[in-house]
Amino acid sequence: MIAELSRYSDLLIVDGSLSLDVGAQPELTHTRASIAQDVKHMLMASGLVTKLLAQRSPTMRNDVYTEMELLIETDTRLVPGSIDVDIQSAELIAITATTYEFGNIKTEVNYVSATR
Repeated sequence: MIAELSRYSDLLIVDGSLSLDVGAQPELTHTRASIAQDVKHMLMASGLVTKLLAQRSPTMRNDVYTEMELLIETDTRLVPGSIDVDIQSAELIAITATTYEFGNIKTEVNYVSATR
């Protein structure tokens, strides 16, 4: 189990900030949670979420969602074809996928819609 934890570990980011424990030390995230966090950060860093803010056309928004799915597919820890980008609301996208080693992951990307 320790080898699995050390294979995919990262600093835990919550609401864009480093999460600290009660001793003011950075908290870590492991395995599935670490992969899910990486997927979320990959989308945020790609600029695709920003493209959604500027896009009002439903057709063009769907193109961005497809771009997101294709980008997520590039993560070699995920099973190709298992990625699902689900639009929960105008401000929330839920992403689910299956990892090769740890089963299913789920993460959410929150953003502010330009249509408000």
